[in-house]
Amino acid sequence: MKVGISALQIDFPKLYLPIEVLAENRNIEPLKLIKGLGLQRMSFPDVHQDTVCFAANALLKLLAAEQIHPQEIDRIYVGTESGVDSSKPVASFLLPLVEEKYGENSTQHCDVVDLTFACIGAVDAMQTCLDYVRLRPEKKCIVIASDVAKYDLASGGEYTQGSGAVVMLIEANPKMLSFDLTTGVSTEGVFDFFKPRRTVSKNEIQEISNNTEWQGVLENEISIYKEQPVFDGQYSNECYINRIKSAYFHFKNQKTSEKACFDNWEFIAMHLPYCFQGRRTFQHIVAEEYPNAVEEQSGETFAEKLKAFTKSEFYRKLVTEKLYPSEVASAKVGNIYTGSIFLGLASALYYKKEKELTSNKIGFIAYGSGSKSKVFEAELEGSWKSQIAKTNLFEELEKTTAIDFKTYEALHKKELTNSVIQASNEVVLIGIEKENPVLIGKRNYVFKA
Repeated sequence: MKVGISALQIDFPKLYLPIEVLAENRNIEPLKLIKGLGLQRMSFPDVHQDTVCFAANALLKLLAAEQIHPQEIDRIYVGTESGVDSSKPVASFLLPLVEEKYGENSTQHCDVVDLTFACIGAVDAMQTCLDYVRLRPEKKCIVIASDVAKYDLASGGEYTQGSGAVVMLIEANPKMLSFDLTTGVSTEGVFDFFKPRRTVSKNEIQEISNNTEWQGVLENEISIYKEQPVFDGQYSNECYINRIKSAYFHFKNQKTSEKACFDNWEFIAMHLPYCFQGRRTFQHIVAEEYPNAVEEQSGETFAEKLKAFTKSEFYRKLVTEKLYPSEVASAKVGNIYTGSIFLGLASALYYKKEKELTSNKIGFIAYGSGSKSKVFEAELEGSWKSQIAKTNLFEELEKTTAIDFKTYEALHKKELTNSVIQASNEVVLIGIEKENPVLIGKRNYVFKA
């Protein structure tokens, strides 16, 4: 029995900052970001948008496109690292929004939860749901990857920002992709990228003395929530390379394959912190699979030979065939954390839908900081072309609106109170409760026609 993805939908901001505008205002050579990293645009949420909004909009698109009633869904599992509450999962915020359209109690018997492991959380959510359907083939599950990738202004990660959600329908006898059981895994507990709980002593706040109550806080320390991570870019790249290589060869060993696994893949969907990160990492896998191709390059050291190898016709052809299709959308959306690998999947499928294929197998190379990588593969199923066509992915990307640098910074600092573009036919955040003592901080969402 086959189990996998039958449908897929995407939601992303209507706003973006052209990457050359960011480069010019940060005194960065634009070609360094455009040609060097493959970046074109950086999607950014409007005032009324957050992780819940993107997840809800993608979910409602899928239910409508597939004509599925929520009562048919057994699970809605969300992978995210941009939760909006320390207890209540994003998945639970979605239920009343779905019931607003489909009726009271229409999601009452649906199991929901969030899974968090940096950018790989949605892969974990998907594999959990795949296993569930393998045991209960009559059931259907929804998996959602939704995130807002936000970095400090003028930081080394600023140009890798992005946001959006990808939602997938998981069921038996899937229409798009069926997944192999084999998964290569590699994990290590590291601090390459993380979002710590931060505190400040009341003594450091001038208005507070002698640990008096402040904003309802009785403790001497006040916790500070910050969306932006603590990260070490160079170390994070090293962890990314090491985990992915290890997971790939763990996968290969389980397959007992003598030839390179990627030779069997039509394309590869990778987690892309920035558009060209995949091709910069993939070279390390290829070098071990084809050592002679590297050794024959000019150079005194292995590093010099590897650099020369990346410019070879052999490697460029691999990048064009295996990686480029998944980069097309990434260049125009940016990093969306848990959704990055699935945005790459959608991008490649949409790119390939009018082209001749040489293989019906797809490779997945996932990564989450902290750190973990998973490598697995899927097989294309008969209706994948008509199903991916429903996303109108590339056409929808061209409907987005460029913003200027002043607007971008105001959005980043949350200085704007009015949306840049009036919301229409989408879920919006309309406010956060500040008065009712038993609902302080409650986030209120509605579908705005």
